[in-house]
Amino acid sequence: METPDPIDRSTTIDPSTTPPKAQEAEEGVVLTGGRITAGVVRVGETVRRPAAPASGFVADLLVLLERRGFDGAPRYLRREGSTDVLSYLSGEVPARFRTWSDRQVAAAGSLLRALHDATRNSLLAASSPVVCHHDCGPNNVVFRDGLPYAFIDFDTAAPGLPVEDVGYMAWTWCIASKGTAPAVPDQADQVRVLVDAYGLDAHERGELVDAILERQSRNARFWTEWVPGPCEVQPDEDVIVARIEWSRREHAFVSVHRATFERALT
Repeated sequence: METPDPIDRSTTIDPSTTPPKAQEAEEGVVLTGGRITAGVVRVGETVRRPAAPASGFVADLLVLLERRGFDGAPRYLRREGSTDVLSYLSGEVPARFRTWSDRQVAAAGSLLRALHDATRNSLLAASSPVVCHHDCGPNNVVFRDGLPYAFIDFDTAAPGLPVEDVGYMAWTWCIASKGTAPAVPDQADQVRVLVDAYGLDAHERGELVDAILERQSRNARFWTEWVPGPCEVQPDEDVIVARIEWSRREHAFVSVHRATFERALT
């Protein structure tokens, strides 16, 4: 899940703020940029992640993506005891939500569409149209040469509707209530850039604002009910409170400006 980090209006990646931030460990480099999962370590060109309840589904998903030619995700290599071994993707991962260029947003939308298309008509999608990432904010995207290149952290992936991920991406890439953010009409225009790049149809466009609002509400509920598992990071109480307040504030912002966002999508 996303965190209410300050928005940086720069559209370039600052290497000094790009996680995973690393510290040396005996058997590799501890990756500490994750929001939830603890104990993730880079060893050479691999990433070692502690097994979690979602590990089996994630492994199957990454294998499916590789077989179907989707390059924008780590490769699942093997299980070693209670650890999943994935390929390491070089690049930059933003430490903060910020204002992105239309080119970056369009690239993110195209990448998301390719991910979804690679899961269509699969057993993993079950009765849903696609498998959703469900956490496709900039903090879970690897950038190369300033553009989105790959998704990481598939722990929340599950069958779903495309508009669920597009709504979440619209929120975390294009929309912000902070006074330093672009004007609302400019934010709405960028949501349109995202939607056009993804290729939502007219019906899905009509559902998008509701999808954004639902995800904001769900994010507030998630952190209100948060109970960490054995391999999960425990945020400080004030961090959790800030995430809840931020989600509610963003929900109120989109609700107030709903008509502006809807007009941009028609």
